[in-house]
Amino acid sequence: MTKDSQLGTWEVFMQSKPGANYIHAGSVHASDKGMALQNARDTYTRRGEGTSIWVVPSEAITASNPDDNDMLFDPANDKVYRMPTFYVMPEGAKAI
Repeated sequence: MTKDSQLGTWEVFMQSKPGANYIHAGSVHASDKGMALQNARDTYTRRGEGTSIWVVPSEAITASNPDDNDMLFDPANDKVYRMPTFYVMPEGAKAI
């Protein structure tokens, strides 16, 4: 059996411009958060992309199972107050 000699895995999220959503860019290996940030910068911003970087240890991320779709993403049709049909759209509004 071989010993795993890789450093910890960190997930990298990039923001393309101030105010934009962070998008998953990929993963890097690093021993700590400072090294992870440096490796993410070196790997994902070589051409000046992005204005901000988040790095998160991979083991800190919890994901849902696609088999649980029905339970997690139930549309809650019995809660009609959540539907936008009760709101009047102001004239001239662009991003509501």
